[in-house]
Amino acid sequence: MNNYFAMMSRMKYIDRWALMRNTRAENLSEHSLEVSMIAHALAILGNTYLGKELNAERAAVLGLYHDATEIITGDMPTPIKYYNPEIRHTYQDIEEKAGQTLLSMLPEEMRVSYERLFTRQDEDAYLWKLVKAADKLSAYIKCIEEEGTGNREFVRARETTLKQLHALDVEEAELFFTYFIDAYGKNLDELTGEEQ
Repeated sequence: MNNYFAMMSRMKYIDRWALMRNTRAENLSEHSLEVSMIAHALAILGNTYLGKELNAERAAVLGLYHDATEIITGDMPTPIKYYNPEIRHTYQDIEEKAGQTLLSMLPEEMRVSYERLFTRQDEDAYLWKLVKAADKLSAYIKCIEEEGTGNREFVRARETTLKQLHALDVEEAELFFTYFIDAYGKNLDELTGEEQ
């Protein structure tokens, strides 16, 4: 019996932003899809405007799996995860073990194809940086959406996330921010142009 895909389907049961009041809950499946789409876009932006040759499809797949170990570990709130280097190191060890647990649920012949999704390889280093930036952009978007409903719980999170995003110094993320972020504050009529 191979439990991998049944286990992966449980991403939808892992809620994010557990310490904060949400007007709309966000689960890990939704977040992973958004990160995947943004990571793909960041690679396309790099290729289109910065003359890079990035594998956008690979970036998308890494984005899909970037938090998959949280199926086992749960979503640890960021203030706790980064409280000090010792906790961060311990959590990284737990994430690695969770990744190995997930891999062990695949038929042995398939594991080699999935292993690079749970262990960071040097050849994917820049793509993982794009995924990290996509993760921050997704968090920033969540803050915009929550603030748009009048939920002030996310004001500080938005400010902190924006600083963290800029600190990553990823040109592709800055381009995404410039070209696309303002649209997240629009309503449906504004997005579809029907207000004109």
